[in-house]
Amino acid sequence: MELVITPEAIGFALLIFGLRVFNYAISTIRLVFIGRGFKLWAAVIAFFEALIFAVVIARVVSDLGDLTNLIAYCAGAAVGSYTGMWLEAKFITSYSTVTIITHEEGKAIADALRDRNYGVTVSKGEGRDGEVDIVRSSCVNKDIPLLVSTVQAINPDAFIDIEAARTLHRGWIPGGPPRKRKDL
Repeated sequence: MELVITPEAIGFALLIFGLRVFNYAISTIRLVFIGRGFKLWAAVIAFFEALIFAVVIARVVSDLGDLTNLIAYCAGAAVGSYTGMWLEAKFITSYSTVTIITHEEGKAIADALRDRNYGVTVSKGEGRDGEVDIVRSSCVNKDIPLLVSTVQAINPDAFIDIEAARTLHRGWIPGGPPRKRKDL
């Protein structure tokens, strides 16, 4: 393996790096679109993702002894993965449904979440050890840490299950009247 450091080699390595960052970033966005059922947009992004991949990999594979290009390729994948996750967190609103199952303090948990303007539904269930309260709430992913800490402050032994919500209709989010989250 050879580390070539000429202006042309560095320029080409930077091009490979940049294309790989872009390729991985749009791949993350494509996966979000697939999860949300945006089939056409996911297909369009997949076309460009494959085109960029083919062009870049052809250059890297043609000379695996060029350490500069190989490092640029691998570093671009790593930075692109991080960039894609950052873009998703920054610009794409994702939702989750949180289910809390508890033998005690179910009403207190529901009341505390409602005080913080979470939409909450409570139902009764039966677990291995008897009757339980099942508290469910859907929220924006960035609000999950507050929701979980609220539950754990009341009942640290509560079972908490967090699932990605593909689509939400009405209720507290989205489509309901605007409400401001209360951080008590």
